[in-house]
Amino acid sequence: MNDLTDDPNIDPHNVTEPLRRAIGERYLTYALSTIMHRALPDARDGLKPVHRRILYAMRELKLASNGGFRKSAKISGDVMGNYHPHGDAAIYDAMARLAQDFAVRYPLVDGQGNFGNIDGDNPAASRYTEARMTVAAEALLDGLSENAVDYRDNYDGTLTEPVVLPASFPNLLANGSSGIAVGMATNIPPHNIVELCNACLHLIKTPGARDETLQEYVPGPDFPTGGVIVEPKENILEAYRTGRGSFRLRCRYEIEDLGRGQWQIVVTEIPYQVQKSKLIEKIAELIQTKKIPILTDIRDESADDIRMVIEPRSKNVDPEVLMGMLYRNSDLEVRFSLNMNVLIDGRTPKVCSMKEVLRAFLDHRREVLIRRSEHRMAKIDHRLEVLEGYIVAFLNLDRVIEIIRYEDDPKAMLMAEFELTDVQAEAILNMRLRSLRKLEEMELRNERDALYEERAGLEDLLSEESLQWARIADQLRETKKTFGKDYEGGARRTTFAEAGEVEEVPLEAMIDREPITVVCSQMGWVRALKGHVDLAQEMKFKDGDGPRFAFHAETTDRLLVFGANGRFYTVSASNLPGGRGMGEPLRLMVDLPNDSEIIGLFIHKPGRKLLVASTAGDGFVVPEDDVVAQTRAGKQVLNVKGDVKALVCKPVDGDHVACVGENRKVLVFPLEELPEMGRGKGVRLQKYKDGGLSDATTFVLGEGLSWLDPAGRTRTETELAEWVGKRASAGRMAPRGFPRDNRFT
Repeated sequence: MNDLTDDPNIDPHNVTEPLRRAIGERYLTYALSTIMHRALPDARDGLKPVHRRILYAMRELKLASNGGFRKSAKISGDVMGNYHPHGDAAIYDAMARLAQDFAVRYPLVDGQGNFGNIDGDNPAASRYTEARMTVAAEALLDGLSENAVDYRDNYDGTLTEPVVLPASFPNLLANGSSGIAVGMATNIPPHNIVELCNACLHLIKTPGARDETLQEYVPGPDFPTGGVIVEPKENILEAYRTGRGSFRLRCRYEIEDLGRGQWQIVVTEIPYQVQKSKLIEKIAELIQTKKIPILTDIRDESADDIRMVIEPRSKNVDPEVLMGMLYRNSDLEVRFSLNMNVLIDGRTPKVCSMKEVLRAFLDHRREVLIRRSEHRMAKIDHRLEVLEGYIVAFLNLDRVIEIIRYEDDPKAMLMAEFELTDVQAEAILNMRLRSLRKLEEMELRNERDALYEERAGLEDLLSEESLQWARIADQLRETKKTFGKDYEGGARRTTFAEAGEVEEVPLEAMIDREPITVVCSQMGWVRALKGHVDLAQEMKFKDGDGPRFAFHAETTDRLLVFGANGRFYTVSASNLPGGRGMGEPLRLMVDLPNDSEIIGLFIHKPGRKLLVASTAGDGFVVPEDDVVAQTRAGKQVLNVKGDVKALVCKPVDGDHVACVGENRKVLVFPLEELPEMGRGKGVRLQKYKDGGLSDATTFVLGEGLSWLDPAGRTRTETELAEWVGKRASAGRMAPRGFPRDNRFT
């Protein structure tokens, strides 16, 4: 394609191109910029550009770990003005995170002031806080002044910045990283420097080391907040081998004996990246909603350390059971994902294994060593050249002084008479008079000999790869010593344990069994009276309301609610409000729509079967175990639509079904003609010309069908031959004395 700008008739600032290409090229540019210059860390120094620029700017400001502090606003301002043309708030946030010992395993910034806390509170504004580098940051920068890495122009070409830092330790794994780019993301947990150095030393010794061997040196992550990893060893190995996986991380706790059999659980370490305040809020919500009935209270007694006190409802509760339920329902156990997606050589994004990341670091260290050695050799060569000139001057001191005193161009004369180079002649001319002592000559010769010896060692180092790896191994051992047990926080914090799966505990085992009387009004207000009261006694209800359901139960029971929408809801009897007032609307406890009437409320009995039917006369038998709902939304069982509503829900007790329509026709048919289903519309029970179903029940044919007569006495009809027929037939008019409301007992 010809360049459009070659045509003189076309304005180069107003070019037409297809939208697809225009958007595609610009989005690709954005995507590559995000991947390479923002979101993914470099495998060599483990840093993203913003972190690298922060550390370099702090070095330029001479904020050494043993020096003074500077205002964070000054640091973030320098970073923004010189190297990182983005918002100062984003730069300060990144710097603050590097100072948080609960977020970074080996903090790279030493902060003074409020830099946030584990509760999730934000750092103070940058004008209030001060910072300097830590020893770990200095270890990453060590060698910058010795041409260890390449430099590139900053964003406006006025300064230069390092492309990558020399990095004395594998910071990518030591401090971890996380980021979301375009079409890819990364998430790397922190590790222990000593373990990483041991793995690197083994990799130097055995370049083809197996992943299993490396895992012996690095058994798993080491989080700054401690905790206990309960992931199986084989899963951790697979994660490190593939670069993808996850780790189950639990809190650390201890059981405090309060005497007289009483005890409480004290959590001393919480999982990484979990905000303590939100964790406590979540557990408090579990207590309020009674999702964990054996839990009664949680208190935050933390100061500089973490101390969360968890109180059981009873001293008879098993602590392991309580913690098992908290693991399942809160962030006292989390799953930290591993996605080792990093930039190899600063250009290529790749999901790497643990071995590949360590190899990338070691290769970088070798390149740094070679460059520093070459830089040192150049310095030595320059110094030797100067020293040779000094020695010539000392051997011919009187003549040198004479030339300097009397010649118009002493530099040219010195170079011509003693065959000196420009550098040597300049050095002699700049030499101080006090250096003309006899002792100085001896010191020069000793320095020259020492430099020749050092240069020979560097030549051997640069020519032999084995010596290079030996030197790198020595440097790693020195790093191990620096960040080992004597370094503050150097010891491993996260430990390992077996998961110890806790079995699902039945609700009955967690609640004290006490008798209650469940009362529900016509408007759906429910309450639980203490003890088994007389159901015949008069009870109070709101004005315009009256009794609907009343039965004896126990606090360990689960209650089933059947709505006119065909859904079953499950309510724990222990969660019902007390009986002092009028109770609470049942609709607040479950998601029962306001336009759906409560059809049934009864105690759940495992193994029982229920007969459900709609106003249209469709129904089926459903196992009661299948209707228990796990959520507030309930479980749809009887499908109804339009004007049709659920009408009947009765336990199956017998071998025949009796149904009566609004037309007062009764039909009796064998129960076996009804299908057993988990969900559906059901089959037709009785046929109607107009109207629908009034009631249905099950009974034993041999014992007869019972109902209440108008006087309130139970009447039983045993001669039912004329009403027995096939399912879905019309039936015959009800027997004499059948209730006017068309209901069975």
